[in-house]
Amino acid sequence: MSLNTQSQSHLHAAAEALRQARQSRQAITPITQSHQVSGLDEAYAVAQINTEYKVSQGARIIGKKVGLTSKAVQQQLGVDQPDFGILFDDMEYLDGDAVPVSQLLQPKIEAEIAFILGKDLSGQAPSWGEFLAALAYAVPALEIVDSAIQDWKITLEDTVADNASCGLFVLGNQPIAIGSLNFAKLKMELEHNKVVASKGSGAACLGHPLKAAWWLARTMCEKGIGLKTGEIILSGALGPMVNVKTGDSVTAYIGRLGSVGCQLV
Repeated sequence: MSLNTQSQSHLHAAAEALRQARQSRQAITPITQSHQVSGLDEAYAVAQINTEYKVSQGARIIGKKVGLTSKAVQQQLGVDQPDFGILFDDMEYLDGDAVPVSQLLQPKIEAEIAFILGKDLSGQAPSWGEFLAALAYAVPALEIVDSAIQDWKITLEDTVADNASCGLFVLGNQPIAIGSLNFAKLKMELEHNKVVASKGSGAACLGHPLKAAWWLARTMCEKGIGLKTGEIILSGALGPMVNVKTGDSVTAYIGRLGSVGCQLV
């Protein structure tokens, strides 16, 4: 989509509103209403403006996420298709870390499977074989999603513009070889303050987490962005999101893939 000068100005204003909301930790009305952001092309353009801003401020891109892959999460948010966002180095934590959710606005947590790239993917959208050959490892993960939009009253365009509602993420310490597990059949339980608060499985993620990750890889290549060696793919939620706050503890158990947990501060 070709965006004219007037719409570019309008998109920059929307991007600034989202940045200010996150910096002040004050949620705003949907930008689809306040700034008339319309359609996925405009929404991704807003997200790209803020990606470029973060990089200019010294942030480093270390991966991508595919979001809204779980039917349960889609129903929670009233949307019907996946989206993607950018992962930065200041979002990353490891199993057992204290994770500063106090810097977020209205955090929710979900269990996921993360894949690590073993080689670059660029150019044409990869075949299934090319994609599998590019993956090195999988680890259990927690994604702490967050929205700059009041009460999570978002359309697909609102969440896309807000970098797919990215917040923070936590990765397991022990990488597992890609071919050693059937990711679709893995069962997930997420404990919130030692009480099971969410259940799901790998099949909840677009039918198979690897298919969700492949969708992301193909989308990145089609957009000329690609994926680099060592980048992380968060492949999407395995079950419903759970509201969290400072002081909570969370642990996800994902079958033979292992567990990942953190303390929220």
